[in-house]
Amino acid sequence: MSATTQTAAAAPLLYKHEDTLFSIALVISLLLWAALVLGTLGIALVYGLLFFVAYLFAQSALISHLRGTATRITVEQFPDLLERIVDCSERLGLAHVPDAYLLHAGGVFNAFATRFLGRHFIVLYSDVVDALESEPDALNFYIGHELGHIRRNHLRWGWVLLPASILPLLGAAYSRAREYTCDLHGLACCRSPEIAARGLAALAAGGRRWKSMNLDKYVGQAGDSGGFWMSFHELVAGYPWLVKRMARILSPDQSPRLPSRNPFAWILAVFVPHVGVGGSGASVLVVVAVVGILAAIALPAYHDYTTRAKISAAVQQGTPAENAVAGYYTRNNGVPKSLDEAGFAPPAPGPIVRAITLESRGVIRIELAFTPVAGNSILLVPSLNEQKQIVWKCTSRDVPPKFLPQSCRP
Repeated sequence: MSATTQTAAAAPLLYKHEDTLFSIALVISLLLWAALVLGTLGIALVYGLLFFVAYLFAQSALISHLRGTATRITVEQFPDLLERIVDCSERLGLAHVPDAYLLHAGGVFNAFATRFLGRHFIVLYSDVVDALESEPDALNFYIGHELGHIRRNHLRWGWVLLPASILPLLGAAYSRAREYTCDLHGLACCRSPEIAARGLAALAAGGRRWKSMNLDKYVGQAGDSGGFWMSFHELVAGYPWLVKRMARILSPDQSPRLPSRNPFAWILAVFVPHVGVGGSGASVLVVVAVVGILAAIALPAYHDYTTRAKISAAVQQGTPAENAVAGYYTRNNGVPKSLDEAGFAPPAPGPIVRAITLESRGVIRIELAFTPVAGNSILLVPSLNEQKQIVWKCTSRDVPPKFLPQSCRP
């Protein structure tokens, strides 16, 4: 490994805010995942497994499409591209060179990295490769950028950080920080900042016009990014403005003089969740699907949980009646005809309990007042133990078992 390679591999290549944002996102995500699992009494784990199976099939479809449609980059197939990928991997200190494919994408200028069952892949779109044919070193920027996602384990942490990635401000900020970090990786694979910027210019001006593009003038457009609308739309997006990315590439050793974001844009962005994870329409659909699944799991489970909690509170309201009936039995060796006779004054109807009455053989009936079990009843049934003392069993004839507290289930 050359001295240049060693320096690039040892460099942090890290945007200044990424680690901080990652730590915040990780703590919030773990708390939210824990709340979801505990709040659904573990049911979310079952749905999570089902969703993972669905994700597995969806991701396998992508990998199968690559293997069956794209061209794998090997020593025999596009060795010039393989040489660049191997060189960039060494520069960045990757232990393994990922599988690489060249894909025709109908004019799209991009590249991406993905992961399937622990194996990493990078995909170069043929249009961007062809556009940079006259400046092949600029292609290193794209390769290094995607390798940066692998080196920084962005793909591995994606699902763990999913809850926080949807949150306003935080999700988008962490996504943008990752892109800036990966731009530094792309820059590390290029011979100069200008070459890296030329590679990025193809995204702005297309496959031909990028060659005559004035980079300084383009970077000057960043001066307009401090207005309300540009600030707002960047704050809710997972990608920085391209003019800002190029400004940072051309000034790698010092923070570029970029305008501050409009303060009112920050206020409005607080109310907009981040749904552009990864910056693609497919990712938006994935996030929407995940949010929908989590809502489908969490909302009914939370409703069941609150119903069980209210029924537990109703059972607690019957405890004084139990004590009164038990006391009457001890004194009179028999059960009373009513709760009044036992010395218990039933409470007035409330939002949880509509009425507490005494039925035959000392059974206490607690009529529930709230939906979805309004009119149904909990029964407190007495029996004698070996010491001739009354013990109580909580049960019900008409409350669905899923709403019953554990103490009232058969």
